[in-house]
Amino acid sequence: MRKVVLAGGTGFIGEYLANKFKDSGYEVIVISRKNPYFSWDNKLGLIKAVEGAELLINLAGKSVNCRYNEANKKEIMNSRVKTTTLLGEAVQACENPPSLWINSSTATIYRHAEDRPMTEAEGEIGTGFSVDVGTKWEETFFSYELPGTRQAALRIAIVLGKDGGVITPYKNLVKLGLGGNQGTGNQMFSWIHVEDLYQIILFLQKKQELRGVFNCASPEPVSNRELMRTLRKTMRVPFGLPAPKWMLEAGSVMIRTETELVLKSRWVVPERLEREGYTFRFKSLEKTLQDIL
Repeated sequence: MRKVVLAGGTGFIGEYLANKFKDSGYEVIVISRKNPYFSWDNKLGLIKAVEGAELLINLAGKSVNCRYNEANKKEIMNSRVKTTTLLGEAVQACENPPSLWINSSTATIYRHAEDRPMTEAEGEIGTGFSVDVGTKWEETFFSYELPGTRQAALRIAIVLGKDGGVITPYKNLVKLGLGGNQGTGNQMFSWIHVEDLYQIILFLQKKQELRGVFNCASPEPVSNRELMRTLRKTMRVPFGLPAPKWMLEAGSVMIRTETELVLKSRWVVPERLEREGYTFRFKSLEKTLQDIL
């Protein structure tokens, strides 16, 4: 049976991909800290897991939806770098390594951008902790020379889907009448439907000449103001109070998260994917929200 390995595959995205691959007839192997899956602590087990796989997909990493204190920052960084290192060592030890290794990265690697979109070729890498995580993650991934394995890093934007991700807190804000713009509302919101993320993986699997970095985001990003307006329209809520920056700063402390998650302007477009011929199933935010809500 054809085999796919999902490292860190127990979250919202991992479960979606697992179900899609199982429906396509694949054996799906999950690596996780949770039982009863393959454990990160068992190096021989990791080699066994990835041996002979068609695809290795790494989604592992502590959620960034937390306060950036020193302990959390260390765990966010280490959970990405260490798991990527363990997988690299496992692939090197395989007799029949995976033909394609796809590693998560983040669209947050680019700078705050309200002036122009960021492409793979001309996007400007930003500064700060979140950017450091992305750059170190990719640096670790591409440090492995694997002649039998193609490598692709996906700079993934905010993933939208029915059963998880960020859509739940946004829905709750709209229901409570707090669905106005956050901050100025001018910051850009780059996003991708989880089905397109799955289809991009299949596309990269099929196009065997492709490797390197790919922006995984809809070609039609929107402003925060437009995001909230479209949410209200889709949910048939006529109004929404805005949340100024000072209110977000106070609220983020109470709910133990960071305002960067909503205030940073992520203006990312999938130049490479479109140039190579990938066609998005969900281009517009309106169509996406109608599907998932």
